[in-house]
Amino acid sequence: MVKTKDLRAMTIDELEAKLMECKKEQFNLRIQQSTGQLNNTAQVRKVRREIAKINTLITERKKNS
Repeated sequence: MVKTKDLRAMTIDELEAKLMECKKEQFNLRIQQSTGQLNNTAQVRKVRREIAKINTLITERKKNS
C-alpha cells in the first residue's frame, strides 16, 4: 500500500503507470478469488482504494493544468 504523500510526489506519467500496475493486480486478485485461491480477501479492498487514490490525484492534476 502506497501512502498518499508518496503518490503526490509522482508525476502524472508515473501515476498512470502505477494505476496500470494496480489494475493488473486487481485483475489477478479477482481471478484468485473466483477460483478459491485467495487467502486474504482484504487485499481486494486495499487495491481498490489505492486505485481510487491514484485516479483522484490524476484528476486533480489535470484540472489544475
